[in-house]
Amino acid sequence: MAHVAIIGAGIAGVPCAFELRKRLGRQHRVTLLGSSGYFEFTPSNPWIAVGWRRCEQTRVSLRDPLESKGIEWIPENVETIDAPRSRLTLRTGQTLLYDYLVIATGPKLAFEEVPGLGPSGFTYSVCTQDHAAEAWEKYRAFLQDPGPIVIGAAAGASCFGPAYEFAMIVDADLRQRKIRDRVPMTFVTSEPYIGHMGLGGVGDSKGLMESELRQRHIKWVTNTKITGVSAGSMTAVEHDEEGRPKKEHQIPFKFAMVLPAFKGVDAVANVPGLCNPRGFVLIDEVSQHLFGGRLRRNTTCGGDAGSDGSTEDWLHDRIDGERDLREHRLRDRWQTGDRAGHMERGVPRRLRRHGCRFRRLAGDPAA
Repeated sequence: MAHVAIIGAGIAGVPCAFELRKRLGRQHRVTLLGSSGYFEFTPSNPWIAVGWRRCEQTRVSLRDPLESKGIEWIPENVETIDAPRSRLTLRTGQTLLYDYLVIATGPKLAFEEVPGLGPSGFTYSVCTQDHAAEAWEKYRAFLQDPGPIVIGAAAGASCFGPAYEFAMIVDADLRQRKIRDRVPMTFVTSEPYIGHMGLGGVGDSKGLMESELRQRHIKWVTNTKITGVSAGSMTAVEHDEEGRPKKEHQIPFKFAMVLPAFKGVDAVANVPGLCNPRGFVLIDEVSQHLFGGRLRRNTTCGGDAGSDGSTEDWLHDRIDGERDLREHRLRDRWQTGDRAGHMERGVPRRLRRHGCRFRRLAGDPAA
């Protein structure tokens, strides 16, 4: 009997748990560990931040759906990973042994890398439900006394879609409230050009996104590093194509949402030899961990903790041995990861049946 432990109960971890439970024999255990009791649909967070959805409309309690399928559920943070002994230590001090480990934690949000950035500083975030709910409270106060808005992504961010989406949503919301003319908007990004998305562009994303921002009268500054944020002002240094500082901008704002740099979560980043210097898991083409150039055969990774891949197929091959690993084909069944646009395809039907609403119509303010 094999025991698969999955760390992280988000868009990567939850579908992985359901898929493994379906494909592995019942003699094998599947355990999911998460930091809260809910599956929170992260791509809906921009809606929460402008009041288009409430938190309870975009989350589902996990215990019943998981246990009904025979998946063990532990709503606790993992404090340490003892990879040589295949052992996890939880926040409560409890230990858990595993045969195979799936790391699907998502990233650590490195607000501290920019002075004044983040909810504890002067900007807001849509990276978590709690952050989005706090942003909604501040945005609601902003609506009583509107002014300039800055939206963007700091250097080191690796998921830019939510920033663009939030800019479009805010523009639509302000127009519906008939106050858009009172709110200058600026998009600040570390991307070398608009529409780069951290992917070198997708088709004609540069032309498409520049056109969309122009139509909405949203100014932009690219190839920019945010160096500091104070009350009502953001300092951003624009760089040239060689990476040299080109111009310093002082951008005023009354409301700002900036995606921070990403790092690996502490429990993962602190495992010797597991990660790169930013704390992201080193993996091969099937998301299996590479340790010193060699495969660590019981650790795999999905979502923003490493890179996308067909974790479920690989583990099924390793545990039940029905296909040769060399003939393995990558198939990302659930389109996992925290990218805007994946939307409902990333949510198993068994979760949708428990009452979540994940409609994604542009400019839809329905509550």
